[in-house]
Amino acid sequence: MPRLEIPLTSSQPAEWPALPLQEWASTRSTLHRWMQIVGKIRLVQTPWLNHSWHATLYVTARGLTTSSIPYEDRSFQIDFDFIDHRLEVKSSDGGVGGFPLRQQSVAVFYRQLMDEMVRLQLPLRIRKRPNELKDTTPFDKDEAHATYDPDHASRFWRVLVHAERVFQTFRGRFIGKCSPVHFFWGVPDLAVTRFSGRVAPEHPGGILGLPDVVTREAYSHEVSSCGFWTGDRKSDAAFYSYAYPEPPGFAETHVRPGEAFYSARLGWFLLSYDAVRISTNSDAVLLDFLQSTYEAAASLGHWDRESLERC
Repeated sequence: MPRLEIPLTSSQPAEWPALPLQEWASTRSTLHRWMQIVGKIRLVQTPWLNHSWHATLYVTARGLTTSSIPYEDRSFQIDFDFIDHRLEVKSSDGGVGGFPLRQQSVAVFYRQLMDEMVRLQLPLRIRKRPNELKDTTPFDKDEAHATYDPDHASRFWRVLVHAERVFQTFRGRFIGKCSPVHFFWGVPDLAVTRFSGRVAPEHPGGILGLPDVVTREAYSHEVSSCGFWTGDRKSDAAFYSYAYPEPPGFAETHVRPGEAFYSARLGWFLLSYDAVRISTNSDAVLLDFLQSTYEAAASLGHWDRESLERC
């Protein structure tokens, strides 16, 4: 069907940085837990929003942010700055706090941040065990994860900047219900999700470290979701796309570009980050992947595309 085409530049706006998992695995593990601590602060202080959208972080021009969080008659926000490598806490009454991001354990990070919250008269409590991880050592006792390489943290953030820019273009093509482009600290991943508008069958749950009630609410309605994922022990960093419920024939669909493939282990289409990074037009390649996988989900799932997409 015809749609509004948003032009992309043929030249790269900036280099997409290399991010080989084996080189930054230790920093990723530490940073992941730091982000969970900050995300859980937003979670406990922000009014509930469907699909857990009240808990996510957002990409900024310097790093990641919680955005504004209510606290009694004030508000505050917490920012990761991956340029100056600092964690910053700012409140609506002019309070400013923070500390350097450096080699330090999760336990030290947790204590520093909670001390800053008390100093700014923002005391609170969070659940101290990480989510969606096999190692559930409480944050205040985790001395094992203590690596922070500024270069790798900066590369990770720059990947998010690139991905977020393309995701926003993709999001703009859809006029149905759609999530913000936001960062889930559980996996972690940067994601944007489109909805058909129809109720979905109950999700079976069973996701590691995530209560079934949360999963089932998140997938209460039919979705086509895509994002950037930093990978795991079996897969390198990749862009992904999946549908829930997955329509018949989805896994066998030929999507673009040719390097993309369906992972039966994950139930996702994957396109390796490196395939995007080294292409002559990374933006266009990524956008083509997002569009073709969405079209597979929407067409096979019999979505009302005429009313959901920009023409």
